[in-house]
Amino acid sequence: MKFSLRCARAIRIAFVFSMFVALVPCVSRAQLVDTTSLTAEDRDKLYEELGVEVDALDAHFGLLKKVIRLVRPTVVHIEASKQVAANTRTGRKPVEEAGSGIVIEVDSKLYVLTNRHVIDEAQLSDIAIKLSDRRVLHPTTVWSDRETDIAVMAMGETDLVPARLGNSDEIESGDFVVAVGSPFGQSQSVTYGIISAMGRRDLKLGDGSIRYQDFMQTDAAINPGNSGGPLLNLRGEVVGINTAIASSSGGSEGIGFTIPINMAITVAKQFIEHGHPVRAFLGVNLDQNKAFGPEYAARLGLPRARGALVTGVIGGSPAEAADFRTEDVVLEFDGRQVEDDDHLIKIVAFTPVNKDVQVVVFRNGEVKRLQVTLGEKRNAAVRP
Repeated sequence: MKFSLRCARAIRIAFVFSMFVALVPCVSRAQLVDTTSLTAEDRDKLYEELGVEVDALDAHFGLLKKVIRLVRPTVVHIEASKQVAANTRTGRKPVEEAGSGIVIEVDSKLYVLTNRHVIDEAQLSDIAIKLSDRRVLHPTTVWSDRETDIAVMAMGETDLVPARLGNSDEIESGDFVVAVGSPFGQSQSVTYGIISAMGRRDLKLGDGSIRYQDFMQTDAAINPGNSGGPLLNLRGEVVGINTAIASSSGGSEGIGFTIPINMAITVAKQFIEHGHPVRAFLGVNLDQNKAFGPEYAARLGLPRARGALVTGVIGGSPAEAADFRTEDVVLEFDGRQVEDDDHLIKIVAFTPVNKDVQVVVFRNGEVKRLQVTLGEKRNAAVRP
């Protein structure tokens, strides 16, 4: 299965039918009567019955219409002209990239949030941001982060409509969601579905530089051109930024991946406030060889292989000061259960620098509680 950094289109009949069945459990007369032998009067009565039933459904389906009306002015279509590496004598070739974005408000100023891969390598003048009212704008400043695939663009305009942001930490598998974007260049397209899974962190995307992963998986149709566009809950709040698809054909196959909005907005605010991402640093080496399996866990005295195995502690680091040791298994970090190495890396990176954090580790058959004050990750550091 190919994972593509190209990203909803077409309202799906199966989803609509499932809602219809849930809302109208009884069988109407139209399903019981042979309509070929009906009189004109009988047909009129059946049309009236259908009208009553549809009116009842409209009260529920109207919710989706409200979401779409609210959100459309906050979603933008992005076109970026780039010069990328090519196997030619010139070494570069022109490429047109299309994607989506969402208007956000930070400290009373307006920005556009999108994916880095949508605008990467494009000059400011070559990035066209098309609004729902047909205006075309260009950003005044662009910040982008390779390790999360997040980009944020400052705008000179002040009359844009910002989206309302939700809390992605409250999202669960099974929640209904709506995606809005520009699949195949068709701007303001809407699809919907559910959250299929949470916490996808082992995806091989693009050139492999997306280090901090915590994707939500959705079956809402995501296609090339949806990258950077919003995934919304039924309150009309943005809960994620659509980023990638798993596809063998290059199109939607019901497996799309979305960056949680809490993660995306943290990166955006750091760019706006500091000009660069600010990531916390713990100072441990983890199990890069993936040796921490059931047998290893049993040898340590753990019932199962959950958590992150420490294989080394960096001298002079916050971890050393907090008495982390080799073969500690980190079970909890700042009140959150740790699932594996990648999960710990993400949690540490997005914990505020200088925060005092409680950590629960398993050591020599016992549970230990450690207190650590996180430092700031420097460019040369690649460890959590």
